[in-house]
Amino acid sequence: MSAESCSRLKLASGHRIPAIGLGTYAPKEGEEDVIKAVKAAVRCGYRHIDCAAIYRNERAVGHALKELIVEGIIQREDIFVVSKLWNTCHQPDLVKPSLIKTLEDLGLKYLDLYLMHWPMGYKEGCDLLPKDASGKVIFSDVDYLETWKAMEDCVDLGLVKDIGCSNFNSEQLQRLLDEARIKPAVNQFEVNCYMNNRKLIEFCQANNIVVTAFGPLGTPSKEGSLPLLKEAAITQLAAKYKKTPAQIALRFLVQQDISIVPKSVTPARIEENFKIFDFRLTPEEMAQLINLNKNFRNYGEEIAVDHKYYPFKAEF
Repeated sequence: MSAESCSRLKLASGHRIPAIGLGTYAPKEGEEDVIKAVKAAVRCGYRHIDCAAIYRNERAVGHALKELIVEGIIQREDIFVVSKLWNTCHQPDLVKPSLIKTLEDLGLKYLDLYLMHWPMGYKEGCDLLPKDASGKVIFSDVDYLETWKAMEDCVDLGLVKDIGCSNFNSEQLQRLLDEARIKPAVNQFEVNCYMNNRKLIEFCQANNIVVTAFGPLGTPSKEGSLPLLKEAAITQLAAKYKKTPAQIALRFLVQQDISIVPKSVTPARIEENFKIFDFRLTPEEMAQLINLNKNFRNYGEEIAVDHKYYPFKAEF
């Protein structure tokens, strides 16, 4: 189903994920900023909130959702809430407790979607980034397929409606497709004009896995590189359609029938990011933006490059 018809994409289960959500990764902002961002997003139309245990702000997101529900702005069933299992909780007996902790923090009885944040596990324990004396991250050798089976059990228990992956490559997804009882509904990974990930998107869509793009606007600045939103191809289209460069970059993604989770705590920018469904890029313009690709990855989790399940060594 196209993202155009009602701004939602159909998952394999029949549930529908809104094509745009609010990313809540906000490492420099306090809880009040997160609460205000979630409220601003929902009030201007967002119905998809993307969370993760590692963001360490799910209590703030839950606080905002509770207030919005109490105020009658939304009901629980109106909002699609996503969270992610962190790498230190891949041991199967840690999956359910981790999900329950997320639900408690969010103040919810169930999630709409629970993702395995990365295919590789880290050493179990209290530290989210366990390191040895030399400062190197300590890995766990848990097979992500065993972690997945524990996530399937959480679906059976009614704790989550759908399960999926984040940052999995095509080979890892194929293994799940071949061996899992419940197929992954979503794969969330980095997609933007500089990292268009076309082969992985095509693989996912051919296998009925909805793609969610994080980092859809690239990164504000990288030393020695042109910021994505200053590319002439994007600024010229922004002028043509009377939109901002960010709106052009986001429109490019949703027009490929993928969902996006741009992050912001600025109400005006949150609202701006949502206003991308009243225009359409031509095939020629889409091709022009595809050609901006540099295979430029902003989020590589390089601390785990030596892990046997590190995903970015594969072609796609």
